[in-house]
Amino acid sequence: MIDKTDLRILQLLQQNAQLTIKELSQQINLSMTPIHDRIKRLEQEGIIEKYVTILNRKKVGASLVVYCNITLDKQTKNNFAEFEEAIIQFPEVIECNIVSGGFDYLLKIVAKDMEAYNEFHQQKLSVMRTVAHIHSFFVMSEIKSTTVLPLEN
Repeated sequence: MIDKTDLRILQLLQQNAQLTIKELSQQINLSMTPIHDRIKRLEQEGIIEKYVTILNRKKVGASLVVYCNITLDKQTKNNFAEFEEAIIQFPEVIECNIVSGGFDYLLKIVAKDMEAYNEFHQQKLSVMRTVAHIHSFFVMSEIKSTTVLPLEN
């Protein structure tokens, strides 16, 4: 069970996963051993899945963000499985979700530029046997992008 102290630890780690046990201890006003034990428990319970480094995509050459609506030609178990197996292999796709509504999947794709996206679209997406329709939406300006989940105290 997650208590208020666990929530505070999670909030702080979401903002900066490099905080040391000592720094967390000082900010939460709890000794280092209980902080360490709580973090290990949160990791073991799968509440903390992993620690990552978030890159500035523009500085590493991935300045174009595209959202794609994908509709499969037939909504069968095999088509879903075939599409998902293929899409997982594409590093350009940073998110893939099955959605309800007028299409089957919503993809978030990053690319160097429009030319790189066009190449991805023509050589990877549009040649997939199961794909019937692709609608692309190009991000003109990113207003908010975060990995921090809202946690209730």
